[in-house]
Amino acid sequence: MDEPEKNSARFKANRFFLKDTIRQKIDFYRTGQNLGKPAPPLQKPCPADAPRIVLPDGRESLKRLCRMGLADAITRRESIRSYSTEPLGLDELSALLWATQGVREIISSECALRTVPSAGARHAFETYVAACRVDDLECGLYRYLPFDGRLAQLYSDTNIAGRAAAACLGQECVSGSAAVFIWSAVPERMEWRYDRAAHKVIAVDAGHVGQNLYLAATAMKAGACAIAAYDQDGCDMLLGIDGNEEFTIYIAAVGKR
Repeated sequence: MDEPEKNSARFKANRFFLKDTIRQKIDFYRTGQNLGKPAPPLQKPCPADAPRIVLPDGRESLKRLCRMGLADAITRRESIRSYSTEPLGLDELSALLWATQGVREIISSECALRTVPSAGARHAFETYVAACRVDDLECGLYRYLPFDGRLAQLYSDTNIAGRAAAACLGQECVSGSAAVFIWSAVPERMEWRYDRAAHKVIAVDAGHVGQNLYLAATAMKAGACAIAAYDQDGCDMLLGIDGNEEFTIYIAAVGKR
């Protein structure tokens, strides 16, 4: 097989991920859910000694801070890669967190409805924030606890912007941002219901989250830039996660225009 044929074969193999063919090969009677296994927690447990910061009500902050209608936000949405040195307010950060992963209603211990769609309402993501310039927050890494309306401070770091940028292959929009949203995937949450069909829909769900961030930031007259090019190991190390049962899947820089 010559090189073009080898490349064609490799492309075809990887394109399989984008298709839903796998669903026809899964015995859904053998999923964790149908075998009666407990569902993974809807929110990753947080160390008891991690300081908690109470957030302003994200839903109310979003209503108050949005300065344009949905049609205008959709029309004006674009990737903004350069930001002012003005910090984000804690209420602005809370509004963006609510817009991307806020919990609207808890149905049961296995199901909660959020502000973004997710296959089977499984919501496989955790949200981390590298706070670079946010009022009333030390520079450092935080994790959003949407069921508690709080941020957990994982560590303080005055160079968090530089470390986040290095983990994102040196992209300047990260080093100049006020905050970096980093979403990790906990695939077991989705696999419990969908087995191997989980992985495509996790990627699809990430897009929903990113678009909500763009629209909310635009409506608040802030800017965002989603990032899918990053050092996988570097980002996982930045978050302190294992890279297997939980790993970085999507990133966005955010700041004032």
